[in-house]
Amino acid sequence: MKYNFPFYIARRYLFSKKSTNAINVISAISMIGVAVATMAMIIVLSVFNGFSDLVGSLFTNFDPQLKVIPTEGKTVAADDPVLAAIRQWPEVLIATDCVEDMALAVYEDKQQMVTVMGVDDNFKKLTHIDNILYGDGQFELHDGDLQYGIAGYRLAQDLGMLAHWGEWLRIYAPQREGQLDMSNPSSGFVVDSLLSPGCVFAVNQSRYDSDHVITSVAFARRLFDLQGRVSSLMLKLKDPSQVTTVKKKITQLAAGRFRALDRYEQQDDTFRIMQIEKFIAYIFLTFILIVACFNIIGSLSMLIIEKKDDVQTLRNMGTTDRQIAQIFMFEGRMIAVIGAVVGLLMGLLLCWVQIEFGIVKLGSSSGSFIVEAYPVSVSFLDVLLVFATVVAVGWLSVWYPVRYLSRRLLV
Repeated sequence: MKYNFPFYIARRYLFSKKSTNAINVISAISMIGVAVATMAMIIVLSVFNGFSDLVGSLFTNFDPQLKVIPTEGKTVAADDPVLAAIRQWPEVLIATDCVEDMALAVYEDKQQMVTVMGVDDNFKKLTHIDNILYGDGQFELHDGDLQYGIAGYRLAQDLGMLAHWGEWLRIYAPQREGQLDMSNPSSGFVVDSLLSPGCVFAVNQSRYDSDHVITSVAFARRLFDLQGRVSSLMLKLKDPSQVTTVKKKITQLAAGRFRALDRYEQQDDTFRIMQIEKFIAYIFLTFILIVACFNIIGSLSMLIIEKKDDVQTLRNMGTTDRQIAQIFMFEGRMIAVIGAVVGLLMGLLLCWVQIEFGIVKLGSSSGSFIVEAYPVSVSFLDVLLVFATVVAVGWLSVWYPVRYLSRRLLV
């Protein structure tokens, strides 16, 4: 009863009509301010989640579920005992060798630095590369002695190539051994050529589309003089939910010689930037919430002035000064909690409307963006974080002001 009494009085004060109507108005404005700030936090964080999921889905078509890379050096022996053991694990459905390095691509009179990515023929089973191929051809890396290259669509545009280019794409890579003869600089390069299988790929991410050429692992090994070597081992698991378990298993087996990267770790820079942006947005919105909570202090100060006579009556009935302060603290905290709940419900409702109907568009030109409407993804952890933040800010914002005002105005 000792703790319920201040809450009971605070509840009566909050919902009863005051003699000065301005107090009701300010209290309502305080709730609305907290609700709007809460709603904004839910919506903004959910939009960031939506963009993160969208980017992740784009990489899913190209990146393997797990990528095993050496911790030292750029390549390792393809028959390394650790890699050989991983290929035989029952959890592994598909394993693909990859040799990847930089080279110079020349097509007719245009040239550009590219990343040559040599993979096994089963790469299309390892990823969803077929879903992002454009043109009248199909995924094919070689046909007898002919070697094919599938370029990113932006690279093809920059070099003036169509999806099915008619001329040879010449690839130049520096010799790994021997000294450069300055009288004949071209002798310092290994030169090989690729034909088009009639298609290009589009991940819709610049880091791939603007400089990657996919070809056979045999071509890449010959070009870079890496016979019997691999840059990485790409894995597809029978059960995608075992990614974390297999990562730990690889870490234990590798003993520090290899690292296993999941899809998010393979694009660590991209997702880290998005997380930083999301955190900064959260901080800014928290400051806006703090400003909104100043309205609560204003409504409480006016309420304390109005209830001076009531407070004196409560004192005569034996109520302590601590309980009186608790009454007004409960009043402010109820405003914050009610505003938080209303804001959460409104934010979740608007997120659902955007997910279902895509009301807010990215642009007026149809087809200009990967998706037409802002992507939204609600995270349960974000909902908990927002609610905890609003309640914490609301409660802390009334603690000192109520104690101060109670001592100064209720003497």
